[in-house]
Amino acid sequence: MSEPLITSAARPTALWRDAGWWAVTAAFALNGMLFGAWAARVPDFKQAFSLEPAALGLLLLALAGGAIVSFPFAGGLSERFGAERVTIACAMIYCPALLALALAPTTILLAVALFVFGTQHGAMDVAMNGWGAKVEARLKRSTMSIFHAMFSFGAGLGAASGYAAVRLGFSPAWHFLVVAVIGGAVALWVMIPARGAAPPRADRATRSRSIFSLPSGPLLLVGTVAFAASMGEGAMADWSAVYLEILVQASKAEAALGYAAFSATMVLTRLSGGVLVHWLGPVAATRFSGLIAFTGLAVAILADSLGLALTGFALVGMGYAVLMPLAFSRAANDPDLPPGRAIASVATVGYGGLLLGPPIVGFVAQLAGLQASFGMLALLALAAVALAPVLRVE
Repeated sequence: MSEPLITSAARPTALWRDAGWWAVTAAFALNGMLFGAWAARVPDFKQAFSLEPAALGLLLLALAGGAIVSFPFAGGLSERFGAERVTIACAMIYCPALLALALAPTTILLAVALFVFGTQHGAMDVAMNGWGAKVEARLKRSTMSIFHAMFSFGAGLGAASGYAAVRLGFSPAWHFLVVAVIGGAVALWVMIPARGAAPPRADRATRSRSIFSLPSGPLLLVGTVAFAASMGEGAMADWSAVYLEILVQASKAEAALGYAAFSATMVLTRLSGGVLVHWLGPVAATRFSGLIAFTGLAVAILADSLGLALTGFALVGMGYAVLMPLAFSRAANDPDLPPGRAIASVATVGYGGLLLGPPIVGFVAQLAGLQASFGMLALLALAAVALAPVLRVE
């Protein structure tokens, strides 16, 4: 049986006293909140620019492309200047990039703004995970599950802010301005004092080693589990509100609750995910989680009311919650690759699913409808169930 994702400790207050732990927590929460705010207002952009599902999918592909392009640059910059400093720099650009989305006057300029927004989302994601790994190594405690829970918490908070903004009649511009200024100021206030000194310049051999190599062998299957989970997570972010508007005739304010319900259960499950893995082990926990995600998607597909659809989304969040942390845990214990390279290879595939999921859902929805696209996600959840044995830690 593997170690739990969140280990017990003799002094549980140690985390709360560590400035670096708080800084990484703030970074994950900010990253999620900015992304969640955007996700909650996708229907506004769809309506303002009269976008069909395929056109919206292409725009979301611009966001995904920006993030994918940023991955190797973020890794190289983190190596040279430190993950802490790169995380903070990305946050300083990411906040105004959110506002730029609402100020774009044409579809083409919106695509450009989404590309920039995606670069900062992806680069900050890579850097803050590197910062989190440093904190874990220094504290000698597994805290990555909590960090990822804070991303989900931030995303849910951003989605909830979208619900409030719609109810109060705030335009996306005013909504994004408030989120960027308040959220960014609080997060940076926590992050900047903990940034530390810049690392020494890496030598040529270290710089030439790829930290984003694609997985092979068993790690390819581990990456497939991560891809299945993260593709669904990305689809929930950008399509849950649209799904509720179209299929259960929810209002804009009600539609914003879909991603909030998904994120809330994901946060709670990630915070307690270590207990689940400790009881069941990684293989059984993966099977159980995949089946819960499949059940939630089935409920959402068959739902004929807002309450039932929200229940489905909540189950989906519960099911996806620990799949990515379990994939990273398996990668860190790979017998053939050093932990850093193994985690990076699985993360590349996993984050690819997170970013490519929304545009793929859009294309499938254009061809066969939104319910068919969510059915595709349900099949991927079953694939994670079938591949559960590859997550066994030897």
